[in-house]
Amino acid sequence: MGRFTKAGKKETPAINTGSMSDIIFMFLFFFMVITKMRESTLFVRVEPPGASEIQKLEKKSLVSSIYVGPPIKSEMYGTEPRIQLNDQFAEPHNVPEFVAAEKMARNEVDRGQIINSLKVHSEVKMGIVTDIKQELRRADSRRINYATKKKVN
Repeated sequence: MGRFTKAGKKETPAINTGSMSDIIFMFLFFFMVITKMRESTLFVRVEPPGASEIQKLEKKSLVSSIYVGPPIKSEMYGTEPRIQLNDQFAEPHNVPEFVAAEKMARNEVDRGQIINSLKVHSEVKMGIVTDIKQELRRADSRRINYATKKKVN
């Protein structure tokens, strides 16, 4: 009978990494699907007024938001209502520049269909909203939407 001897130490086999890329892509797609993309960081409080007759917008990719409300950090920015365009405070005379930048960011086909959504705090006076509407007229952007929440009866 033959003798069985160990010539050397056995090495551990290498880890099979063939399916690791599949697992990584599966996690990537999972997180891409469940993650909600943030529009912009709000620096103003926006509590929209209630309404009984509301409609949802069809193409949200054509919506450009203008936020109006009292600043969240009132000790730093005061308590007067402020306008927020994207991630910065602005004045009414900055609205046409904002509209032009939003038009340039869209496809040429969609540029005439952009809807400016005014997300205004319910206690803001109409003077600042009227100023914004005047500047939107000067920028030839006449499609305006007022964001509201459904009124609970």
